[in-house]
Amino acid sequence: MTAYAIGHLYEVDLCADIVEYLQRIDDTLAPFGGRFIVHGGRCELCEGEWKGDLIVIAFPDLAQARDWYASDAYQGILPLRTRHARGAVFLIDGVDASHKATDILQ
Repeated sequence: MTAYAIGHLYEVDLCADIVEYLQRIDDTLAPFGGRFIVHGGRCELCEGEWKGDLIVIAFPDLAQARDWYASDAYQGILPLRTRHARGAVFLIDGVDASHKATDILQ
């Protein structure tokens, strides 16, 4: 089942380190089947408050997402981002096409 790496980043200092991180991250995703689904973009807020950017990267499954995050390639560039941006990053399973809202009640 598809899994996702999701980041909600804010207070990003778009400096040389962040530029390098952006230039190198795609190569870390490829071996694990990762691809960007959402990468910033205009947010049309319907409820609540929002600041920052949302990043969503899809992987074939949670194991691939975990392996990507723990990989030497990604860990090698991670400090380029974490020194210059605040926010939360997490991995989460998706649901299949037949999922209904009430499925979580079972």
